[in-house]
Amino acid sequence: MTLLEIRDLHVGVDSREIIRGLDLMVNAGEVHAIMGPNGSGKSTLSHVIAGKPGYEVTGGQILFRGEDLLEMEPNERAAKGVFLAFQYPVEIPGVTTMNFLRTALNAQRKARGRGEFSTPEFLKKVREVAESLNIPRDMLKRGVNVGFSGGEKKRNEILQMALFEPSLCILDEIDSGLDIDALRIVASGINGLRSPERAMIVITHYQRLLHYIVPDYVHVMSKGRVVKSGGKELALELEACGYGQFETAA
Repeated sequence: MTLLEIRDLHVGVDSREIIRGLDLMVNAGEVHAIMGPNGSGKSTLSHVIAGKPGYEVTGGQILFRGEDLLEMEPNERAAKGVFLAFQYPVEIPGVTTMNFLRTALNAQRKARGRGEFSTPEFLKKVREVAESLNIPRDMLKRGVNVGFSGGEKKRNEILQMALFEPSLCILDEIDSGLDIDALRIVASGINGLRSPERAMIVITHYQRLLHYIVPDYVHVMSKGRVVKSGGKELALELEACGYGQFETAA
């Protein structure tokens, strides 16, 4: 089943075109890696799918299960099952991680026509998932991402992903700023969420992440469009030869 279909997408910021006619199709159960140099439009693509303000879509479509995502507000997209793990997760002083998670999760369940979790149900679920990601309980009592290390912030993103159970997970440079141990923990949490009903888009510069999260497909972006697609071996080619070979194609 096709979850996400992007057709001839054009996106600009401040009258400057960033994405120039991008096409992409993602089916349920698949993991797609999107690689490319800085400025190729990778993060812009993730933000536009999730509905982050500040981008102007000047052409094309983004369909999620056949529905037009561009007609939905960000919260509607999240309720439909779209999740974005940020490269730089924001800090929210004064709001504990536990309260944030409970408010967001129950709001999402309500939007999907499901009942809210009781306090005991919620605590049990959060603690089970947090333990699997090596997240200590005291971290759940702190302000959202306030004083967190890079690894803690990324594990917090994966914790949210596990709780919200999205159909489409977009991971925007989730490996950014992680040491090797933190990368393994985060990758293990992500791999634990792979399923036949869920698709993932993994955005990264580097092959090292794809040693742990092995993709079904790899796409190379350059100058706002996909210039080459292939299997997991394409990432190894990029590591060996770099992105320069695709500049002409772009």
